[in-house]
Amino acid sequence: MRLTLRLNGDCVRAFHVALAERLSRLPRVELAVDASPAPGGVPRSAEALFQLETLIHRLPANGTAKRVPVSTLASHARPSATADLTIDLVGDVELQGRRVWRLAYDGVCGEEALLALILAGRTPLVRLEQHGATVSEGRLGTEYHGIALASFQDMLARTAGLIVAAVNGAARSSLPVLPEPSSEAPAPAMPSATKLGVRAAKATARRIVQQIYHLCYNAPHWRVGWRETRGKDLYELRAHPQSGWRDLPDDGSRFYADPFPVLYRGQVTLFVEDYIHRTGKAILSAVAFGPDGPISRPKPVLELPYHLSYPFVFERGGEMWMVPESSANRTVDLYRATAFPGGWVKEATLLADIVASDATLVEHGGRWWMFATVRDGGGAFSDQLHLWWAPDFRGPWTPHPKNPLLIDIASARPAGRMVSRGGQLLRPVQDCRRSYGAALGIARVTQLDDSGFEQVVETILNPGAGWAGRKLHTLNEAGGLEFIDGSAMAPRWKQTQRRDAMPADHGDKT
Repeated sequence: MRLTLRLNGDCVRAFHVALAERLSRLPRVELAVDASPAPGGVPRSAEALFQLETLIHRLPANGTAKRVPVSTLASHARPSATADLTIDLVGDVELQGRRVWRLAYDGVCGEEALLALILAGRTPLVRLEQHGATVSEGRLGTEYHGIALASFQDMLARTAGLIVAAVNGAARSSLPVLPEPSSEAPAPAMPSATKLGVRAAKATARRIVQQIYHLCYNAPHWRVGWRETRGKDLYELRAHPQSGWRDLPDDGSRFYADPFPVLYRGQVTLFVEDYIHRTGKAILSAVAFGPDGPISRPKPVLELPYHLSYPFVFERGGEMWMVPESSANRTVDLYRATAFPGGWVKEATLLADIVASDATLVEHGGRWWMFATVRDGGGAFSDQLHLWWAPDFRGPWTPHPKNPLLIDIASARPAGRMVSRGGQLLRPVQDCRRSYGAALGIARVTQLDDSGFEQVVETILNPGAGWAGRKLHTLNEAGGLEFIDGSAMAPRWKQTQRRDAMPADHGDKT
């Protein structure tokens, strides 16, 4: 296939170079690049904001938004014949008599439209269109809300992934509908140089405040909430219970997150990410629960040289297994307990050389499925869903031919075990539009097979009166106990008092 990539030669970025290289590596693709100059583009005042953010946030200088000479694309041929397909990033290609995929953000072409949406605090909808019909679309996201350059780079990287997937036959023409009114607000305009200057001043002040805050508080700091379901869990209630949630106490020097309970031999044991502020790295810990809550403090059960989280624990064949998140090691590994709740021994590496977040397994339709969000070529950690299948949870795992199945910051990332209710598969998801782990969605899976994946997001639960704080991003249940997690404030000067309030150990061994 003869493919032409149309971009603005007056504003070539590392994003364009990476996109061209990825497209040229696709089988049966002959790539040409049209880098003729075009009007528009990100204004100089915005580039100045980028430089300031690079300095105050210590961002890498070689990200996807880095400006590069147009000569960097010289290895790719210039268009010399009619293309079978033209991908138009600028919005100026004549559509008549051609097959053109035009890229737009909330209906407006050009990278300046993307940046304007970011500066306005909107969640950009990226779409490839052919003569007005959607070819592929996604809801873009970032973990760096409030930092324009980092957000811009994440979303450019994910845009590249969407384009490559579409050319490779993995286009997704519609996104899951969210249970809220759709916004018909017009696309925002790029702020003036004066407004961007004000934003730069506020960014500097905000960074100073953040530094002071970190001197006084351990941040980020998460907390785990739990309750007895009494027969009605969140999948049935679809709202926070009137009885509220009880906190799993911590001493302030560490936090607990990603709660995964399991009922094993009549005992509920909770596994958590145990993040130690002093080391800046998490281990996995476990604590038994009785009728009145945790019997002791969580005790370490698995520590490795790299960060661990999301301890996906399950029972099969009378044994306990775990797939923790180990994206810092670029692997997805399987462990078996030899002395539950400890004694974890690595049995297999299920996936290698991959940055996969929150791998979640489920048995469905006669095979095992793995869900995880994948960060490839940069971009956010939470907006690109990949699937794999296997005849057994030990593998071998085969990637779905239509990966990525979903690009959606509102519903891609897993948020706990999937459950079956009334013959339907329900999937907890993270809604990270406002920020990472900001809200929890409940999605009903309507398709899960070789040909694709579809879901309907039926409920979005937010923190608030029923769960104080600004975050809510995990949901799991076992033995009549239900667990969630969210954010908390942890003043450094109160660590001693909080440590004294922790439950006694009662001699438990793990």
